[in-house]
Amino acid sequence: MTGSSPGAHMHEELTSQPETWAAAANLRDAQALLPAAGARIAVVGCGTSWFMAQSYAALRETAGLGETDAFTASEAFVDRGYDAVVALTRSGTTTEVLELVERVKGRIPTIGVIGDPESPLVSLVDEAVLLPFADEKSVVQTRFATTALALFRASLGEDLTAAIADASAVLAAPADEELRDAEQYTFLGRGWTTGLAHEAALKMRESSQSWTESYSSMEYRHGPIAIAAPGRVTWQFGAAPEGLQAQVEATGARFVQHPIDPLAELVRVHRVALERSLARGLDPDQPRNLTRSVILDA
Repeated sequence: MTGSSPGAHMHEELTSQPETWAAAANLRDAQALLPAAGARIAVVGCGTSWFMAQSYAALRETAGLGETDAFTASEAFVDRGYDAVVALTRSGTTTEVLELVERVKGRIPTIGVIGDPESPLVSLVDEAVLLPFADEKSVVQTRFATTALALFRASLGEDLTAAIADASAVLAAPADEELRDAEQYTFLGRGWTTGLAHEAALKMRESSQSWTESYSSMEYRHGPIAIAAPGRVTWQFGAAPEGLQAQVEATGARFVQHPIDPLAELVRVHRVALERSLARGLDPDQPRNLTRSVILDA
């Protein structure tokens, strides 16, 4: 693909993820700027960043490192005695995030995890963790989100070697045309992978205008399984609840699950989203009705 081809930026960015994750894992000084163990924190973002915030919150709290809540910035309840607020944003220009940080400035310490080092958020937060090497040109976000989560995971003490290897293997695997051409997708996750499921569904909607849904795995049987049918896909991130695969396959739907790091499985979704978009004659670098950052009029 060339820079002028549809999806060229998304292709370059999604295929660079093993390298950007490795870079994030080595940013020890940046990781040290994140809230220390025991701190009670809120993590905020919009869209993709909100879903990454959900995954980080679940990982941090499950690891016993402190109460951690995730909010979309427009609906955040941060006046609850938090020790710090982490604001995640690729552009650093998202209106709701800027307004929230301005509102708590001087009262609650803020840490920004930001892709664009020239953005206005850099000077607003108390500490800025900058990831310019993961910033993107495509409107549809891939590597910044996963690189930020890789940074968070490394800061919690995780070794990302296996995740990086799994992502490289996913990128080298042949395309799955049956998966690309499915009628409908439902993504499922448990614990920290629930955020990944929500993000996977968003990626498919943004890039290819597809019918996608997402749920926590245990909630799927409380109604959503009603849409499972031949030609449709139920896609699990991480381990599935006992018996779920058999129940899905009994509907005629395809059940997708791979024994790899769930963040690498999101890279597989990125590939399918790009392939599906191009097969439909779309350009995920400039998707319908979307811009790189949501900047609202005053």
